Amino acid sequence: MQLFSYTFVQLAILAALILAGIHSYLGFHVVSRGVIFVDISLAQAAAFGGVVALLLGFDEHSMAAYMTSLLFTLAGAAIISISKTKDNRIPQEAFIGIIYAGFATGIMLLLSGHAGGTEELEHTLAGSLLTVTARDVVVTAILYGAVGLFHWFMRKKFFRLSEDREGAIRDGWYVGRWDFLFYATFGLVVTSSVHMAGVLVVFALLVIPPVIALLFTRQQGIRLAVGWSVAFAGSLLGIILSINMNLPAGPSIIAALIVMMLIGVLIRLVFRLKTSQANRK
Repeated sequence: MQLFSYTFVQLAILAALILAGIHSYLGFHVVSRGVIFVDISLAQAAAFGGVVALLLGFDEHSMAAYMTSLLFTLAGAAIISISKTKDNRIPQEAFIGIIYAGFATGIMLLLSGHAGGTEELEHTLAGSLLTVTARDVVVTAILYGAVGLFHWFMRKKFFRLSEDREGAIRDGWYVGRWDFLFYATFGLVVTSSVHMAGVLVVFALLVIPPVIALLFTRQQGIRLAVGWSVAFAGSLLGIILSINMNLPAGPSIIAALIVMMLIGVLIRLVFRLKTSQANRK
């Protein structure tokens, strides 16, 4: 318990909880829209921008580095928002996969001849939550608060597109515009998240909590509550595991979330089995 009295541990926990809050909400939309890999693609775009900024000589914590990363993330968001073809000849997931592969390949090529490239590649994947600063936490909290407020005002539009896209199209909505607004704000969040937590942690926080929630309910409010609870618990457990076993924080959070998902699957299977047996009687 003494370890939790250290400032860097407290900052890591705060950062993890802030990330869990916004990402579990955005993950609700990602899973509902069926574009599961959009998050990891935009996260990879943000990581690519961070590598470009590094090679240009920008300080990692500078505004120039952030804007460079954001530029590539918004470019990915723009491509995704216009990639939904009406006749579905080419699935949107194909474009999303291409974006991911392209930026991932770009990172490897840019870092191949760079001193410390291996360490930088590891950082883009797993992040470094245990080294976040108070400034990182405050700035991120303000940014995510602003994005959350924007989504609150636009919630009817975004939830309609996530849950009844075809109905919105029939009603004459210009879905491309709303999609870009969603993915652009998504990109703002991901750009900051990748810097602190890495690509893989961002993906896990976006996908695993809403998937666990879907195992037990389809009601919107309950799904969000369960997703938030899982994300918060998994993040806290991951940090505790990391501190006590001297493990990297990002992979520890992912491991905790996966274990929670497996437990959820087992509980769901047991519940179905008992329900089936009761119906037979």
